[in-house]
Order: sequence, then C-alpha cells, then structure tokens
Amino acid sequence: MHPEVLAMLRVAVVASPPVSMFNLAIPELLFEKVRVDGEPGYEVVICAPEPGPMPTTGTVDLYVPHGLEALLEAHTVIVAGTGRPLTPDPRVVEALRGAAAAGKRIASICSGAFSLAEAGLLKGRKATTYWAQAGELRRRHPEIDFQGDVLFVQDGPLLTASGYAAGIDLCLHIVRTDYGAAIANEVARLALVAPVRPGGQTQFAQTPLPPERGTACADTRGWAMRNLDKPLTLTDLARHAGVSVRTLTRRFQAESGVSPLQWLLHQRVERAKELLETTRLPMDQVAAACGLGTADSLRAHLVRRTGLTPSAYRAQFSRHGNPAGSGTPAVA
Repeated sequence: MHPEVLAMLRVAVVASPPVSMFNLAIPELLFEKVRVDGEPGYEVVICAPEPGPMPTTGTVDLYVPHGLEALLEAHTVIVAGTGRPLTPDPRVVEALRGAAAAGKRIASICSGAFSLAEAGLLKGRKATTYWAQAGELRRRHPEIDFQGDVLFVQDGPLLTASGYAAGIDLCLHIVRTDYGAAIANEVARLALVAPVRPGGQTQFAQTPLPPERGTACADTRGWAMRNLDKPLTLTDLARHAGVSVRTLTRRFQAESGVSPLQWLLHQRVERAKELLETTRLPMDQVAAACGLGTADSLRAHLVRRTGLTPSAYRAQFSRHGNPAGSGTPAVA
C-alpha cells in the first residue's frame, strides 16, 4: 500500500466559524513533520467558506487564506470541529459533496462529522463523533451506522474521529496508511505524542504508553529495544540497569507509567507491525525477530492490540500491497 511517492500529497483542512483551534492545529502539526527521503510528504492548506479573518472557539481570531476550491486540488480533505456543529455551512456541505464525487479521501475531527453527515456522505457508513454530541448526531442522522466510544473509524474513503486528541490518532493513521508505520511513528516521536493507536480503542482509554517522566531507565529501554529478538526477563533488565528487580520495577513504573514487561510487550508488538508492513518475512520469522516466540503468539497479541490477524494486518498495511509505479498512496 505504500509505493514510492512521486509528489507531495495535499491535505485541505476545512475551517467553519467558530473553528476549534486545537482541531485546526492537529493536521498541520503532524502532516508538516512527515519526511520521505528527506522531502516533505504533505502540503497542508487551510480553507474556509469565506477566506479572511475567522473567529475561533477560543479568545483569538485567525486568518484563513484559501477558499473551498482548495478541496478539489487536495488528495485528502479534513473537516475541523466548530462551535456550531448543528448548523453546517451549506457551502461546506456542497463542497464536500463535490470532493466525494471527485474521489477524495474525506475525514472529520470532532463535530466536523455533522458536515459530512449533512452532505449525505455517511449514509449507511460507520462513523463517530465526540461523545458529548453523539446523541444529537444519532437523532439527526439515524441512517448512520454510529460507532460509539471509539477513537476514530474508517469506512472506505470516509474517516471520522471523536473529540480533541483522537484527531491526532486519525492523522497518524492517515500517515501510516500513506507512508507506513515507521514514518508514522517517527512523526509521533517528533510531535511528542503516543504512537499510532487502533481506532477501535475506547474514547476514554489511556494512551498505550503514557509520556515518559524520567531518564533513569532510558539506557535500559534503549538496550532492550536493540535486543527485542532475545527472551528478555525482568532479571535481564534489572541486571543491565544495575539495580534490583524491585527497584527497576518501581523506577520503570514511575517513568513510563507501565511495568517493565508491559512496556516490553508493547515494543515487541510495534516491531512486529513494522516488520509486517515493510518485509515479506514468514510469520514465524516475524515472531522470532520481535521476541514474541511463535506465530501463534504473534497472532494472539496482534489481534488483542489491533483486532487484525497478522495476515490481515499485512494485507491492509503492507508497503508491497499496491502495484509498483502507481505513484499515489491508496485511499483505504
């Protein structure tokens, strides 16, 4: 699914007044950090029904330079949340219909889902929105297959995210779909946010790995990452850190928010995902390379984390999935 990209992909972010500054900032923050062979992977364009000054849901105003014609020049359209979600701008609605007819990938963050629904794009499709507005979206649009209590959901070329930080997960998912897990995880590291989370996680779920809050175990974490193919134990980790198992566990929990073995399992699964995406290694070799032991163990852990079997995950996200030379990442 990730052939060599010949040109930057354009992302048009739609702002309707009063726009959520946080929603609006997420796509620009994340997509602008994407680099492919040292070159930018995306161009982000902010647009609105009326270019010019625009009020926000906060205490500042902003200036939006582009009109809705930017949608037809984009590969991906993202509708940011607004403080007036129940009255989508008819111009935005019409522009979204045109973008859908032109085959664009279209996404929404938070209350932006109301604009997609008003345009008729979500009829019969799975979709979500911020939990506080879920009841109203269901009432107004019973034709939607509403997915409650998830971070984001994709149905064909349509993606909808729940509130606030779930927009980060949605954008990282788009990056991973276009360029693979390695680049998506690098963007997450640069932005100091969690790695890609599956969309099916609950809106109230904690980040898989909370932000690290110390460096006492940093060397040991780095050493473990370089030795994921080995059967590391708590004793191995403690020996490398030069402390007792009890001290290691206490420090690890304080710094990482999880136990050493929970952290280690998370890293093994992330490594397995990257190998499934970037190589054609047999499943038993993937399992061995990331320290999960057997193909059955790999399957069990991956299904638990992503809802997909290893073969299904590879089929969906493998860089070898598209015919060579197609030139443009697939719209999943």
